[in-house]
Amino acid sequence: MTDSHDLPEIETFNAADWFIDRNIRQGRGHKTAIFTRHRNYTYNDLQKMVNKTANALWDLGVRIEDRVLMVMLDVPQFYAIFFGAIRIGAVPIPVNTMMTAKDYEYYLNDSRARVLVISEELRPVIHQIQGDLPYLRDLIVISETDGARLPFKQRYKRAPSVIKTALTTRDDPGFWLYSSGSTGSPKGAIHSMYDMVVTSRNYAQGVLGLNEHDITFSASKLFFAYGLGNNMYFPLAVGASAVLCPERPTPETVFAYLRDFHPTVFFGVPTLYASMLEWIDRRDRAAGRASDPDGDHELASVRLCVSAGEALPAELFHRWKRRFGREILDGIGSTEMLHIFLSNRPGEVRPGSTGKPVPGYELRIVDETGQPVPQGELGNLMVKGDSAAQAYWHKREKTRKTMVGEWIDTGDKYYVDADGFYWCCGRGDDMLKVGGIWVSPVEVESAIGKHPAVFEAAVIGHPDEQGLIKPKAFVVLREGHAPSEALAAEIQALVKKELAPYKYPRWVEFVEALPKSATGKTQRFRLRG
Repeated sequence: MTDSHDLPEIETFNAADWFIDRNIRQGRGHKTAIFTRHRNYTYNDLQKMVNKTANALWDLGVRIEDRVLMVMLDVPQFYAIFFGAIRIGAVPIPVNTMMTAKDYEYYLNDSRARVLVISEELRPVIHQIQGDLPYLRDLIVISETDGARLPFKQRYKRAPSVIKTALTTRDDPGFWLYSSGSTGSPKGAIHSMYDMVVTSRNYAQGVLGLNEHDITFSASKLFFAYGLGNNMYFPLAVGASAVLCPERPTPETVFAYLRDFHPTVFFGVPTLYASMLEWIDRRDRAAGRASDPDGDHELASVRLCVSAGEALPAELFHRWKRRFGREILDGIGSTEMLHIFLSNRPGEVRPGSTGKPVPGYELRIVDETGQPVPQGELGNLMVKGDSAAQAYWHKREKTRKTMVGEWIDTGDKYYVDADGFYWCCGRGDDMLKVGGIWVSPVEVESAIGKHPAVFEAAVIGHPDEQGLIKPKAFVVLREGHAPSEALAAEIQALVKKELAPYKYPRWVEFVEALPKSATGKTQRFRLRG
């Protein structure tokens, strides 16, 4: 029998200690960690919030590896819940705040979360859940200005501001993020405690050169894998500061935050960059003002603009640079890899391309048999790196198809040019990226099919006037119904009601029949023309 003293010592690691406490130990306690419209929060404030939240969750009965679902706006309490859960070894799961009651019912039951934390403003949608929630035990409602509702408010108020950190390791489940699939059934990607450190070092420091003097501002929200790094753990990793905006990121709102808080690194998606250009051009024309990229404009403090979520058209890159004198660094990441693993570099941008591999990641382009293709030929993009998710929660077959040994199959079609720049040519499946958010054609088609006039439908991605992809529906009507603009508007309204509004088809085209394979499967690729 082996004596316990002969066992190797387990190296402990907890992300709450590394991202929060380490900044205090390094002397940043009084430095501002978070800027908001209401007040600023120092690293000392943040540590106190995290610790009290951890104690309050423990008092609630939350234990190691229990799941905590987060439906929260971008407010400081997001940090407190996320790292407070991690502090005690529990697993936070941020999810999209723009979903329907049916979606949240799925997340709660699929994850078996014992606690749901939701922003006050989003509470009404939870009350619309019709089905059973057999695993949910507690609901915590939080307001940015008023804190938590009773009874959690009392638990938090009397909770100590010190706590012993759980004895977790780098490989412990740290948090989950849900990723959509081609069938429309979201998959819970399980990420390790240490994954956030890996992406912080590889991308935030290795590509962006992020440092403690930076102030980040991400229009993409914290529930995204992209936004979670941009505006939470990236700045915390280097002792920098973040600007939080709980509001919808309209161009007017984003420009106001850029003007008022003077961030140095700005993160967005191509759809937002395009709408910001349109908005400011209209404003300048109305004021009779000429644009000056070297003048005192809203991005004067910004040293880097970053884009991900969908391909950035070259023309949009050039328009932005002419208007603001700033390059946009386009890149690609994924929920499974946590953040960006392929990116353009400051001063080394190839407009229209996705750039070159981020330090710490290995990429290869393969054919359908898994063999590398020659340089310049199209293939499937595979990526390997230490920030890869462990697995999809209780989805073994999908895990095996996507996570091939050390490699992740991104599902994207790419080729690499002679200079080593990677170029995206679309998806290998039918999934769409709309404003940086995955949309399943199957899900939209199902919603369209609920209209009594619809016989069947097919949804594809179609470029708008900016070259950005949006859903387009091809609809076959039942006998006795005629195409009309009014009917198209009814179908669009129905989808907005059934699904998150960003998923609705921007165009509805009525057709006599859909192209089908010999087995009767709709051939969406033929609709793309």
